[in-house]
Amino acid sequence: MTPLGTASVAALRQYVRFADANSIAVADLLRESGLSEDILESDEGRIDGEQFQTFLHLLAERSKNPILGLETGDFVQPGSYSVLGYITMSCATLGEAVTRIAPYEKLVGDMGTTRMQMAGDTVTLVWHCNYTDPTVQPHVVDNVFASWVNYARWLADTNEASPQRVTLQRQSPGPELEGEYHKRWGCPVEFGAEENTLSLSKALLSERLRQPDPLLRKTLEAHALSQLAELDTDTDLTTKVKQGIQRQLARGITRQDLIAEDLGMTSRTLQRKLSQEGASYQKLLDEVRQQMAEDYLRDTEMSIPDIALRLGYNETTSFHRKFKAAAGQTPGEYRKGVTP
Repeated sequence: MTPLGTASVAALRQYVRFADANSIAVADLLRESGLSEDILESDEGRIDGEQFQTFLHLLAERSKNPILGLETGDFVQPGSYSVLGYITMSCATLGEAVTRIAPYEKLVGDMGTTRMQMAGDTVTLVWHCNYTDPTVQPHVVDNVFASWVNYARWLADTNEASPQRVTLQRQSPGPELEGEYHKRWGCPVEFGAEENTLSLSKALLSERLRQPDPLLRKTLEAHALSQLAELDTDTDLTTKVKQGIQRQLARGITRQDLIAEDLGMTSRTLQRKLSQEGASYQKLLDEVRQQMAEDYLRDTEMSIPDIALRLGYNETTSFHRKFKAAAGQTPGEYRKGVTP
């Protein structure tokens, strides 16, 4: 596996649609990237991350478009997100859909990772890009945010679903082109920032979506977990451990030794390797628990004691303490704040 992992053909198709619309020879781009044209016929195929980065570099050169990433976001479709797209389509609210990004974004590709932060009435999505090509990186970030905004508006069936603020690490493309960002996103955009972030009003997460189907969502998520398990060579250690924790917590257990065993190592070796990546089992457990707790509080009617039990807490008070330390409010206050 290359350091850039893999990307889904679904992600590639979004850029192909842009190239076709702008009369850029897709066959040449694919050939020079070492990709076969036949790959576009595959519904669940994956391509090498290095080849995808090369494809994007060539597309940027041929298009000579300084806001290529922003404009390719106009070509997003549910299928652009692989099975994740169909999971979000079946969610009841925009907030429910947003919480599905981080657990399943790997199915779209290894282009980057998302983490969610909550503060007061604002929810911030922070996206870290794994691609290192200085020509490609800003376009990939722009594409991710532009696609999120356009897709969220489609899901909620409203053009009013706009971020509060976006910050981008990339430098400004110039005053004239900055207007294209404001026109599409309808919010302040800061260039040259420390992180790539997209901030939303928490109230926006209560927006109802057009096709909620909880039974279908559960079926699709089971399929997504199965696909993630098949990508065993395409994940870094922390991602593998988080996925293992998530599967365990669905059964109400938290066993580091079992996760280490699944990864073919001892608990001590697992802890040492996590330490080398700047992580620890407890830190990853806390992160996954918090994410799942917010999900349960937002999307189910499970009682708080039942949620605590499901997440492997021996006492509800321990769950309250951990949750408040992470979210700044108790589970009850959080649930009251996100109820539509």
